[in-house]
Amino acid sequence: MRRHARHHRTTPRMTRLLGTLLLVAAGTFTATGAAAAPDAAAPVPLDRVIPAPASVDPGGSPYRITRGTHIRVDGPREARRVGEYLAGVLRPSTGYRLPVTSRGEGGIRLRLADGPYGTEGYRLDSRRSGVTITAREPAGLFHGVQTLRQLLPVAVEKDSPQPGPWLVAGGTIEDTPRYAWRGAMLDVARHFFTVDEVKRYIDQIALYKINKLHLHLSDDQGWRIAVDSWPRLATYGGSTEVGGGPGGYYTKDQYKEIVRYAGSRHLEVVPEIDMPGHTNAALASYAELNCDGVAPPLYTGIKVGFSSLCVGKDVTYDFVDDVVREVAALTPGRYFHIGGDEAHSTSHADYVAFMDRVQPVVAKYGKTVIGWHQLTGATPAEGALAQYWGLDRTSAAEKAQVAKAAQNGTGLILSPADRSYLDMKYTKDTPLGLSWAGYVEVQRSYDWDPGAYLPGAPASAIRGVEAPLWSEAIENSDHIDHMAFPRLPGIAELGWSPASTHDWDAYKQRLAAQGPRWEALGIGFYRSPQVPWPAQG
Repeated sequence: MRRHARHHRTTPRMTRLLGTLLLVAAGTFTATGAAAAPDAAAPVPLDRVIPAPASVDPGGSPYRITRGTHIRVDGPREARRVGEYLAGVLRPSTGYRLPVTSRGEGGIRLRLADGPYGTEGYRLDSRRSGVTITAREPAGLFHGVQTLRQLLPVAVEKDSPQPGPWLVAGGTIEDTPRYAWRGAMLDVARHFFTVDEVKRYIDQIALYKINKLHLHLSDDQGWRIAVDSWPRLATYGGSTEVGGGPGGYYTKDQYKEIVRYAGSRHLEVVPEIDMPGHTNAALASYAELNCDGVAPPLYTGIKVGFSSLCVGKDVTYDFVDDVVREVAALTPGRYFHIGGDEAHSTSHADYVAFMDRVQPVVAKYGKTVIGWHQLTGATPAEGALAQYWGLDRTSAAEKAQVAKAAQNGTGLILSPADRSYLDMKYTKDTPLGLSWAGYVEVQRSYDWDPGAYLPGAPASAIRGVEAPLWSEAIENSDHIDHMAFPRLPGIAELGWSPASTHDWDAYKQRLAAQGPRWEALGIGFYRSPQVPWPAQG
């Protein structure tokens, strides 16, 4: 059950040693090994970033942001937007004007240029005269800006003027992602989250170079997107949630605003309409979608596997066509997620027949199919991706089925539930979340290698990782904060950083340094005892 039951390139050892020396130099360890409050006047070491950069070459004098600093952007409008975003981050805390311009020397420079950066990589050069971030695409500039934020004192995240100084350590970072898919999923179906709550999460995940926002828009407990051709899906099917609350749904304009805002943070929205199971909200809204023509009542519990669209009715495929067409038209991204898990009320033959008819509908509207890994029990369409959510203890046969699909060309997104599900309790004492997949503390969430995780799956089939946050027990932004942090940054690092940088002992020190930053941002995170957080106050 898914939810209920170069420049100098450092080696891993050198990276850890260098990081320790730099951290000690910055005064960030106490005698007991816990992280101490950093010296505000000492720049953050270049390698204390999450996700870990591919290459770090520290040295030289730091750059200091002052009242005279400007942000120079060399590039088109989309690049200038990154400059304006950076200015928006820096102005409240520094109190400086930080004009965004296309002229001048020194300061902070964002430039687009050809180079070995790919679509999302960047190079950051810092010296006394200025900081330059170079990338091939605006997304790379944006990711470089997130690194720059972490190289500044944590007070830079506050929304009122702070004393500074605003130093950026000298040296060079060269960075490209390991995987193209680095996702976070938010379940807005079990509990509904407002546009502003979703935007807040977008800002949080963008900090760690996540580039996909997967929205679980429909389930047994609620339908969350307006569909003009089937209006009761939202107005009736969206009228409740787990526990019987008022629910809610996004109008098309609201959904487009989420898509726009995500795009401004270089995140691609991936909509999910789960089918043929997890469909009680739709079945309750339209009786004709049921095989017996009788609409069931709305559902506010958390059981799974009891609902199914009627595979043998033509109206089912009219429904699917209309929903996919309308949602796809609102979504500029490449992908459309059709769910497909826990279809326990659908026979295997019906499941295969359903997927054979539905996958071409997705293609007809210009999208690439994604399904939960049960899709590999049917015939995945050419180019389709399967999202694996099994456990370490998942049967060898099920793992082999997924691996065989990967060998035959199906790409995999890895979301093992006992590693990456952010709704799992940390320990038995965690007040929020579920525990059907076990307890998932911070080290367990971080300590696995996507490239070697699934036996028999070629490393070339792994498209990346995703951290789902299911919302049976998650009701608001405070709950999101507590469950996503500190685990989400670790999943982000697995998706971005080279495997050679992967080391829990080094990572937990870098993670500890994020705690004060989250406090400055107002993120109420879980203070895991596995992490040597700086003393509070």
